[in-house]
Amino acid sequence: MRVLNRSVYVGPSLYAHFPVIRLELDLGLLEQWPTARLGAGFIDGLVAALPGLAEHGCSYREPGGFLRRLREGQGTWLGHVLEHVAIELQNVAGEDVTFGKTRGIDDDRPGVYAVIYEYAQREEGIAAGELALKLLESLLPAELRTPGSVPDGWEWDEALTAFIRYAQRRQLGPSTASLVRAAEERDIPWMRLNEQSLVQFGHGKYQQRIQATVTGRTSHIAVELASDKEETNKILGALGLPVPRQVMASSQTDAIKAANRLGGSVVLKPWNGNHGRGITIDVSGDDAIREAFNAAREHARSVIVETFQPGDDHRLLVVDGELVAATRRTPGHVVGDGRSTIAELVEVVNQDPRRGVGHEKVLTRLELDDAAVLMMERVGMAADSVPAEGEVVYLRATANLSTGGTATDVTDTIHPDNRDMAERAVRAIGLDVGGVDFITPNIAESYRTIGGAICEVNAAPGFRMHVAPSEGTPRDPAGRVIDMLFPAGASTRVPIAAITGTNGKTTTARMLAHITKMAGYTPGLTTTDGVYIDGQRTVEGDMTGPTSARMVLRDPQIDMAVLETARGGLLRAGMGVRHVDVGAVLNVAADHLGLKGIDTLEQLAEVKRVVVEVARECAVLNADDPQVLRMSAYTDARSICYVTMNPSHALVREHIRAGGGACALEAGVNGQMITLYDKGAHLPLMWTHLIPATLEGRALHNVQNAMFAAAMAHALGIRLDAIRQGLRTFDSTFFQAPGRMNVFEGHPFKVVMDYAHNAHAVAMMAELAQRLDVAGRRIVVVAGPGDRRDEDLVAIAGSVAGKFDHYIVRRDDSLRGRDGDEVPRIISDALRAAGVGDDAISVIADEQAAVDAAMRMGRAGDLVLVLADALTRTWKQITKFRADGEAPPAPVRAEPPTLSESEHDAATVAAMDGVVRDERGLVFEREEND
Repeated sequence: MRVLNRSVYVGPSLYAHFPVIRLELDLGLLEQWPTARLGAGFIDGLVAALPGLAEHGCSYREPGGFLRRLREGQGTWLGHVLEHVAIELQNVAGEDVTFGKTRGIDDDRPGVYAVIYEYAQREEGIAAGELALKLLESLLPAELRTPGSVPDGWEWDEALTAFIRYAQRRQLGPSTASLVRAAEERDIPWMRLNEQSLVQFGHGKYQQRIQATVTGRTSHIAVELASDKEETNKILGALGLPVPRQVMASSQTDAIKAANRLGGSVVLKPWNGNHGRGITIDVSGDDAIREAFNAAREHARSVIVETFQPGDDHRLLVVDGELVAATRRTPGHVVGDGRSTIAELVEVVNQDPRRGVGHEKVLTRLELDDAAVLMMERVGMAADSVPAEGEVVYLRATANLSTGGTATDVTDTIHPDNRDMAERAVRAIGLDVGGVDFITPNIAESYRTIGGAICEVNAAPGFRMHVAPSEGTPRDPAGRVIDMLFPAGASTRVPIAAITGTNGKTTTARMLAHITKMAGYTPGLTTTDGVYIDGQRTVEGDMTGPTSARMVLRDPQIDMAVLETARGGLLRAGMGVRHVDVGAVLNVAADHLGLKGIDTLEQLAEVKRVVVEVARECAVLNADDPQVLRMSAYTDARSICYVTMNPSHALVREHIRAGGGACALEAGVNGQMITLYDKGAHLPLMWTHLIPATLEGRALHNVQNAMFAAAMAHALGIRLDAIRQGLRTFDSTFFQAPGRMNVFEGHPFKVVMDYAHNAHAVAMMAELAQRLDVAGRRIVVVAGPGDRRDEDLVAIAGSVAGKFDHYIVRRDDSLRGRDGDEVPRIISDALRAAGVGDDAISVIADEQAAVDAAMRMGRAGDLVLVLADALTRTWKQITKFRADGEAPPAPVRAEPPTLSESEHDAATVAAMDGVVRDERGLVFEREEND
């Protein structure tokens, strides 16, 4: 068995609407060895390694179903087994994942499977797949194993424990995870911002952040005070709250003197420690004080010596000024039975199914480590000692759950005085979320009566003991925190619009972002040339995948997101968001076929359909494109808005009569009118010739793009006047829409530059050239990307053949696997086959030389259509062109800024590096434009 390819999908994709990993797995000879043939030894070994597989329902949808699949008939194939093992490994590590599916890739590749399984954390999910493969290989007969697949000395138990610890280092901690669950229950979106516990709740300007249980509202001064145990003690004592007497010590001698001055047993702890590290309680005697001082000194330069308060250890959790949970904590311990050693008793305790490695389960396994040895030595015992029946032997001085302690919820029994005391203590320090460590003999009685002391106040209190106590009622502190951050009625999401299609995505996205800005929003926009925040480009490069989508939603300035979503990003990593408010598919045309397993228009439509599958409010669909029209059956959006340039479209007419939404192009005395229909209302929007980007209505593809932008804006709740203003002020200059029908009229001839790079887009530009009034000749510079099929390049030639007077055929700078002149040769041969004469065809492979030749060929009254690849360079070449002896072109319209030579060289290097750098030089993943 070997993995041929692995793809990690971060969001909705062709395979699921949540994160999944897809492995392309080649079984090789094992295609002939389904599980039944491998026999009971393989199956029994698998179940022994992962007993939880017995709970997998598989296609039977009931516990034991997967085991039936393993044994019944000829069994199942190892790709399917790998899927279940990868899921179960994550379950063992504490993740709640269940989804998986395995299918043969195609009949021409027997034994090659697509294995798809859900994951919770990227690196953990990848590691689960790798370990699953090793486990299966280890269970195979030696003659069937892939050479080198199982290292010498490899042990399953060790590998599983290592995987669990690896996974837990990358998982959200229990407290952070509980906050995430609380947010999900309230339908609040969230994003993990680093590999630790920094999480963003909400989008854009509405976001709130947490780091573990510290919120973005937590006062820095309050955190500093809580970290300073001495200062905390002074502040609380000054308010009359119960605190132990303390003395700071910087040496063993100082500690002994302090203990003598305080009198009785004392506690030694680090000045600014946490998690109970370095604390020794109930200490007396000089030697014991020296030892305790050294333990504390390992964690801080200064050590606090304080009076020992007898009683039980309690954690009192206060959120937003109110006590929300109280827990009694007991240090990790064993209870003697008069027969077993301490080591044996530890093994018995660890058999409790609630105990696991680290934070894997609600309780943590007991460990006989150095700290436990020290505790046993203090009472004259060792691991092989046999405690008397009922004798309690503590293995930790502190009651932290992470070291094997247990927790009992006492929220319902806490005395009102103690409740008030905890709330006052947290308010005194200034924390919005704080945990008070309080020792008292009985939490149900007032500290004023029986005594008690606040040991410390924690600025980042853990929630695990409250969410999953060993005994008592589970509490929901995370929900209280989320409700504090997002009070009832508070906004958490920004409206999100996602746009896909073969052609028109960039222009439509820019139009929509411009409309939203005119309506008063601060939009974040992702496009093929960068990320824009409020109209300013913040990151340059092709940014149409999930990385850029999340970049926009993380920006604290935006309150609207417009996401151009390309085929490449969907196939490579999925979408960057789980849901969008409005999703639009403009068209599905032949482009990129034969790449990444997408060979037909139907398959391409299935990829692009993901955008409307995850739309919540409205799916905007091109009713004139059969592939797009069929997508209406796959969306759960509350409404569908059809866009049509055919006012007689029968289906759209019935949809409108049923109260559905539509955007139609209707003829009138004054031209063509873009019209909206919504719940029976007829809403004329504006004449197409008043939209600058349509070149007085002649550019029908931009008329359609404007219709989509208008329909989406209306679905987002934007006023009609704002939509009109946005369309009226959006043009096709290089500044507003680089590479999208940019017109330059500073020469005696007119130049139109466009990024059209497939037959459908090229045909639209050729059609525009026919509709424009041209007194002279029509000249075109044409090419095609090298990674397209030969038939796609021939189709590009067919789109322009017979519509121009002269054809200059070139190639892109990037050959994409082709020979140097292969693309120009295929296109020029296709032009000849379509009846274009040799004298009308010039093959000039280099793009700059081809553009220069077209410009020099131009005469007064001519139209030069340049289908460009290097947009900035080509636009600069067009605007700066001077024929021999000619004066500089007149600046007939505002020219956008262009790159200097040094800037262009830097951009070229970045492109060669395969990275994208923002204005500060930070590097981001390059996202493919298609």
